[in-house]
Amino acid sequence: MTNESLMEKIISLSKRRGFIFPSSEIYGGFESGYDYGPLGVELKNNLKKVWWKNIVQERKEIVGLDAAILMNPKVWEASGHLSAGFADCLVECKNCHKRFKETETGNRCPVCGGEFLPARKFNLMMKTYVGPIEDESAVTYLRAETCQGIYMNFLNVLNVSRLKIPFGIAQIGKSFRNEITPSNFIFRTREFEQMEMQFFVRPSEAEKWYEYWKKERLNWYLNLGIKKENIKLQEHKKEELAHYAKAGCDIVYHFPFGWQEIEGIHNRGDWDLSRHSKYSGQDLSYFDPITQERYIPYIIETSGGIDRALLTFLIDAYQEVKGGRTTTTKASKEVEVVLKLDKNLAPIKIAIFPLVKKEPLIKLAQEIYQDLKKYWLVDYDETDSIGRRYRRQDEIGTPYAVTIDFESINDQKVTVRDRDTMKQERVEIKNLRKYFFDKFYSF
Repeated sequence: MTNESLMEKIISLSKRRGFIFPSSEIYGGFESGYDYGPLGVELKNNLKKVWWKNIVQERKEIVGLDAAILMNPKVWEASGHLSAGFADCLVECKNCHKRFKETETGNRCPVCGGEFLPARKFNLMMKTYVGPIEDESAVTYLRAETCQGIYMNFLNVLNVSRLKIPFGIAQIGKSFRNEITPSNFIFRTREFEQMEMQFFVRPSEAEKWYEYWKKERLNWYLNLGIKKENIKLQEHKKEELAHYAKAGCDIVYHFPFGWQEIEGIHNRGDWDLSRHSKYSGQDLSYFDPITQERYIPYIIETSGGIDRALLTFLIDAYQEVKGGRTTTTKASKEVEVVLKLDKNLAPIKIAIFPLVKKEPLIKLAQEIYQDLKKYWLVDYDETDSIGRRYRRQDEIGTPYAVTIDFESINDQKVTVRDRDTMKQERVEIKNLRKYFFDKFYSF
């Protein structure tokens, strides 16, 4: 399978099975816009839940936040987003008028070979207006990153939570950047969702915490099943660092289009809180009860893209199996697609199948379905052969399938089939709920 064909298959699967649709498709689409379908929104929500559980729920020193998307424009002035530093160099072809980032081209247009007009700066902030009059006094911006909302609430959280340094504030939310060249499906888009955590530390301990969070974040992906050979930490060289950063590295994944960033970990120093103190006139320093010092905390940031992470998990889980997974002769000769998603991420957890579309199997299967769906997202399917139904669930990553056959009426047992091992196990119906609780919640 070539890298190009793999991406085509991921995009095709995403639309065909309801993970991701092109936005505004009935009007011809909207460049770089995507909608998450019934399965996609479940996968995305599960990804957020797993991240939140790891970062907030399981740690006493990190709390959550949900800050506003629209903020005072001075926030972006202080953060540097309105300066030339937050801009791309744009070049335009004289002939076809296609536009590109200057860093992505040579001396000639890659489309028609034409010459370029002189490069010009292009700010990535998305401008909008608040109120009925669209003039300069009403200008504001859609946020370009979620972390600024965290800095705005540093004192609020400190005052109400009684936290002491080191502590963190986590947030999941939408951000917007007017990308010149959105590309590679949901990898680079103008509207995207971030999962960020800002960890406030003593300046003397910043390096220690920076190393800690690098390992923690890499292990999070590995523990959710990403193959070791496809993911790594990539430290930034000094000349590659953002102007505010003391140190930085990316978690990069080997996509079909090359090694690309899915998450950044940075030692941002005291730049952010210092800037906002200066521009707002508010004292954002911290009094340390242990050292009896007052200082501006250093910040260790973990910043991941949810859309990029979702694409990473889809690609890494995608497998094609030539025969052997179903019982029918016809199916065994075909290529079967299996999404080996971690069971915590899988959109549908359990599929319920009556062996054939007959009473009393349907009645019993429906009873089991009604009971289990109180606890997990469960699918009920009675259409087509049992082999085809298994294949449909394998293709969307469902970890377990429950089959109700004629023996189930007599012995009150069902067959549970594991997506990954293909093992089948007879389980008593009265124990089925406990069986799945052990599967999903035992660690």
